[in-house]
Amino acid sequence: MASQASTAVPGLRALRRPSLTTPFALILIGGVVFWLIENLIKTPSDFYANFIFGATNGFLYALIAIGYSLVYGILELINFAHGDVFMLGSMMATTFVGSTVLGLTAGGSWYVLWPGIILALLITVAFCGTLNVTIERVAYRRLRNAPRLAPLITAIGMSFILQNVGLIWKGARPISTRSLLPQGSIFTIGGVGYTWSEFFVVLVTLPVLGLLVWLVQRTRQGKAMRATAQDREAAAMMGIDVDRTISFAFLLAGSLAGVAGVVFALYNTNTSYLTGFRTGLIAFTAAVVGGIGNLPGAVLGAMLIGLLEGFSDGLSWHALGSAWTEAVIFAILIIILVLRPEGLLGERTPEGG
Repeated sequence: MASQASTAVPGLRALRRPSLTTPFALILIGGVVFWLIENLIKTPSDFYANFIFGATNGFLYALIAIGYSLVYGILELINFAHGDVFMLGSMMATTFVGSTVLGLTAGGSWYVLWPGIILALLITVAFCGTLNVTIERVAYRRLRNAPRLAPLITAIGMSFILQNVGLIWKGARPISTRSLLPQGSIFTIGGVGYTWSEFFVVLVTLPVLGLLVWLVQRTRQGKAMRATAQDREAAAMMGIDVDRTISFAFLLAGSLAGVAGVVFALYNTNTSYLTGFRTGLIAFTAAVVGGIGNLPGAVLGAMLIGLLEGFSDGLSWHALGSAWTEAVIFAILIIILVLRPEGLLGERTPEGG
């Protein structure tokens, strides 16, 4: 009895010990909310414009961040080459929707423009999905049982290889495509118009995310992915083809990168061989903030990072400006990792992941 009491008391004290991080988190959140409210009151048009800009970028980051989470959730691998797969997808989309192949023009007939965009989307998705599966087969599969540092370094090396592929393919200068999407406003809020190009990002992203959720939650292949992510050895004993399931996860992640590449090319109208590094790094940050391996967390993290980027870039009252945006994003990442290492929606594991 004495030994039980001696072991129980420290446990009770650990549960009751107050955490110093909770007041700090509340102060930080309160400060950010106060800053946003002040900007909304002082310059509402700037607030609305940057909210739309940030939310649109958040949807784009979500497509890429989910790719990171899919691979990490099933293989516990951070695929740093994922951002460069997205970059090559944006180059492929620019090639097909520009004058090189399809020759689409702005203001053309909808029955020519939209089928052309859909065709470019299908080709880019197939290209990026196949590329990602090939990367897994060639570079990662033999390293599954290796120390974790080996596949991590391999992923970084593959990222540089794909960057150089983009450099050789399109050159060092940014490439651009025509602005094909309608330029008018759908509606206005606070005097700021919500354009068709911004709505295009949402129009593509939301159905893709919905289809992904259905596929993971309702289909047989999705159940195999969840079983493999939980325990690969047990999944194999239950008759699941683990190699095929992992390849399917890479196919999905690459397809999402392809969708993001098309959306990026049509929304931003320019890309370069370095696009994947910055955009992929921000999307990876979003996945970590939301909880790496958690799909809803990746979407939440992407929206938060997108809004933070928009507000930091464009708000006028006590905003640091675009030169400090990336520093602010990664400072928030560090703070969240300190306060909640598993991310906003992630689950705490024995390893602390």
